[in-house]
Amino acid sequence: MTTPSASPSAVQESAPTGRDEVVAAILDSAADMFAERGPGAASIRDIAARAHVNHGLVFRHFGTKENLVAAVLDYLAAELDNLADGTSSPDEIDVATTRQLRVIARALLDGYPAGQLQSSFPAAARLLGNIRPLHDTEEGARLGAANAMALLLGWHLFEPFVRSATGLHDLPRDKQRESMFTEVGRLVQPH
Repeated sequence: MTTPSASPSAVQESAPTGRDEVVAAILDSAADMFAERGPGAASIRDIAARAHVNHGLVFRHFGTKENLVAAVLDYLAAELDNLADGTSSPDEIDVATTRQLRVIARALLDGYPAGQLQSSFPAAARLLGNIRPLHDTEEGARLGAANAMALLLGWHLFEPFVRSATGLHDLPRDKQRESMFTEVGRLVQPH
């Protein structure tokens, strides 16, 4: 006897149909797997199986693994940009941010040039657009944005380690976030 999830009818019901559904399923599955284990350890076959598609479709739509990594990076950037429109909850944004940053970090650790593969950086562009009027030079604005992003990325990816290393185990998260955003405010100012 087969389990319901392994039966052909259950797989057919959950299998995406049409180009748009297939591409979305592949991108979502690849994003999850890249966040969990990195692109280097996520096989095309595993991604296809999670997406409920034939692995040949991954190659048809994306070609190489590097092209898939690039598409996932752009997909996650666009997803986070859509969530930042003001109608999403902070928790939804936090979950999407965590997934995106894990994919970026794991891609970099696996040797993928994430900054070159990703073609659009809407969050960075939004930050830069907000702080550009504060600066006399474009370089100053870009440095301010880069420093703020580095702080945010560091806290988001390494918070447990940073708390342990600095003895901030018991600091409430809201107080940590308030302090972090205060520092971001300082970093984006001209100096």
